[in-house]
Order: sequence, then structure tokens, then C-alpha cells
Amino acid sequence: MSYVLVINSGSSSIKFQIVDPTSDASADPFVSGLVEQIGEPQGRITIKYEGQKFVVQKAVPTHADGLQETFKLLDAKGIGPTQLDIVAAGHRVVHGGMVFSEPELILDPVVDMIRDLIPLAPLHNPANIDGIEVARALLPDIPHVAVFDTGFFRDLPPAAALYAINAEVAEQNLIRRYGFHGTSHEFVSSQVPALIGTDPMHTRQIVLHLGNGASCSAVENGHAIDTSMGLTPLAGLVMGTRSGDLDPSVVTHLMRNHGYDAEELDTLIKPPSGWDHFEFTYLHGIGPDEVRDAPSWPAIADQVRDFVADVPVYAHNAAFDRGVWAQLDEFFNTSTLPRRFYCSYRTAKRMVPGLPNYKLPTVVHACNPSFDLDHHHAGSDAQACAQIVIALQRMSSKASDD
Repeated sequence: MSYVLVINSGSSSIKFQIVDPTSDASADPFVSGLVEQIGEPQGRITIKYEGQKFVVQKAVPTHADGLQETFKLLDAKGIGPTQLDIVAAGHRVVHGGMVFSEPELILDPVVDMIRDLIPLAPLHNPANIDGIEVARALLPDIPHVAVFDTGFFRDLPPAAALYAINAEVAEQNLIRRYGFHGTSHEFVSSQVPALIGTDPMHTRQIVLHLGNGASCSAVENGHAIDTSMGLTPLAGLVMGTRSGDLDPSVVTHLMRNHGYDAEELDTLIKPPSGWDHFEFTYLHGIGPDEVRDAPSWPAIADQVRDFVADVPVYAHNAAFDRGVWAQLDEFFNTSTLPRRFYCSYRTAKRMVPGLPNYKLPTVVHACNPSFDLDHHHAGSDAQACAQIVIALQRMSSKASDD
């Protein structure tokens, strides 16, 4: 059977599917997956196949590393791109400007033209190019095709496409309404006439794309005539990490009266990728729901400082915990770091020789075999550290008495 590889390469993640091109669009893909947290200390690769999910936690320094590692994992399961009959690869590209209105066979000049459009989509097109270049290098003998988010909206009527600003300035700087989520709006609008029993060439629709990113379009007789998105995907509806429509004076007001620069304004209306991604739940057991309504660090810093006062603070591998605490103080300009910071890991190595290792579960079991540790949950880990410290203090006292 022949398959198509589909890649959506984002700024810090890669989504992919291997699909049967003859199947219905609503059918489950043969394989799907997600590479997350590219460039961060701890990445994650998830593969879904035959109702099962396989997750690998490891650093993914670059998009190339992410795809290469993913292909290795697929190969190990006998479903890798080199083992299947992959006949083509499709790539989502966010911004095609006024250059691309249809899917395009990817050749070197096409990649160069996509690169020329980076100023219109600085967060998206570079990542799209990364995915294209990596996939072409790994699968050089199949055709690769780019599908553009903006393509469906390329021929918007002037009343919808143009902003009410100086026409010469707009033309010189390529400022217009481009529209996004075009592949979604085009597909949904193409399905509606058959579902409601109307002629596609005599059907008017309002189409919604609702997710973390969201947009609205007006489609008449199969052609887009308006869209809520604009020069960039920031415009229109309020979204998970995008402000949506904003009075333009908000920007100039913050610049003139409050000293905001361009980078700060970008962060305000489009927080950087990953800001809402809750890290390392697998290590500490704390999820977003537990802290959704919690106060910020500056709001509780005084309470933390008063609570700690001058008592000794212990942690298992204290160098890490102390480092995180120090970075919190540095980032928020607070002063809470305890003066006396001790390490139960290092102390246990000295006082309880002969253990196979000195990880928290091993040491707490040696010190208090009856303690029921729920490892990688912050509260239980803290209690385990306390049990170790108490046991070590008793050992020290007994040695002094002897």
C-alpha cells in the first residue's frame, strides 16, 4: 500500500501523519505523532499507531534531530518511512504571500521564495523551512509539496483585502489582509454543500476554525470573500495565545506613555512559544490545574522569606534546587534564598555507604522502609527528604553518643 507523509513543522514542535491518500479525510491516519519542546532541555516524542501511544522523553535540540529520532523510532517498529511505500510528502507552510495560491512542488527556488516571505511570518515560515529541508534530506527521492495557509485567501476582493491606510505605504510594505487557516476553511466549505444539499456554486457560508488558533471566513460559491485574520495570524478572534483584534492606539499608547519597545509589545499580543506549556509534570506531579489560580512568586516572596527565616533547608540534590531558587530571585528581583542549604543526597552518600545508588527512592527505603513514597509528586518527595534527614540526624546523634 502507498502512503503520504504529512508534516506540520512549527517553531518548537513538529506534527506528522502517515496517511493512505485514498482514504476518507475523517479516517484515522496509519501513523501519527508529535515532536514537542524542540530546543528545550527536555523534549518529548509521541507516536500513535494501531490504537497505542508510545512516548519517549529526551532532548530534541533541533528539528533535524526531532525528525531523525522519530524516523528511527518508526523504523524500530517496522513502520518507518524507508520501510513503507511513501510516495510523497506534504508540508504545511503558513505564509505564501501573494506568490503562492495553490500547492507547489518544492524545488530549491520554491524554498528560496518561501524564505523571502519570512518578514511576513517570522515565527512560522522559518520553522516550516526547517521541516522541509530536513524531510527533503531524509527522503530525497520522493516529491515534496508545499500547501499554503494563505492560498485560499489570495484573491480576496479589495474591500476585504485592503486596509484603510495610505495605499502607497501599504503597497510598498506588502501590507494587506492575507488570511490564514486556509486549508481548513477551504476543506470545510467544500464539504458543506453536499451535507445540506445545495449547489456548491450557489452557496454562501460563514466558516469557523476554532482551536487554540481561531478564525472566521465568509465563503461565497466556493471562493473566500472575507476573513477575520489579517497581515498576520494575530488578527480577528481572541485566541489561546494571540490577542485577536486590538485598537491600534493601544500599541502607540504603550510606546509613548509607558516606554514599551517592539519586543515587549510582541510578547504582550503574542506570548512566545511555550509560555503556556507546563513543564516537567512527570518529575514533580504538579499540573496546570493545581496552579491555575495560584499567586505569582512576587506575591508570596515575602511569606516565603519569613517562613524560611534562618532555618536550615534540605533538598535531595540540593545544587539543582538551590539553583532554581536563585534564578527565581534573580528573575523577579526578590531576596528569599535560604542562607543554610544542605544536601541529603551528599550526606547520605557519606553516612550510608554501600547503597546501589543514592536516588531518592533508594535512600528513603534504606532510612525508613515503611515510608510509602509517591515518587515524582512534590509533596511526597518533600516528605521523603524529611524522612531521610531525620534518619541521618538520628544516626549522627547515635554516633556522637557512642
